[in-house]
Amino acid sequence: MALEITANPSPSYLSPRRAARYKLDVPLRVVLQKDVTVLIREGRGTELSQLGMCVWAPVELKIAEELGIEFTIPFSGEPIRVSGVVRNRKGYRYGCEFIPDNEGERADVARLLQVLQTFAGEPA
Repeated sequence: MALEITANPSPSYLSPRRAARYKLDVPLRVVLQKDVTVLIREGRGTELSQLGMCVWAPVELKIAEELGIEFTIPFSGEPIRVSGVVRNRKGYRYGCEFIPDNEGERADVARLLQVLQTFAGEPA
């Protein structure tokens, strides 16, 4: 009997998702525009999908606050840079939705999807 690992192992009736989630642990940067200054905080990214990721960062963020997220997927080389918005939070753990706002960010998200599908053994 073969063991099968899926991207989203929980039954769909327990946690319906718009996109498959992938568990990982990557360093990232949260970039915030505050009035005339730019605030950069180091953090960690987990539970990644093509639509967003879970971000842990030592910074106070509000629901609906916009931010930039920069991270590198293991073995990919080039960093992913994408705009996002905070959709939920628990302590310093934030659920962020990707909101690509230019062609470069849309290309980064497309590249991210390709990498995730490759790691999961899914057809592109």
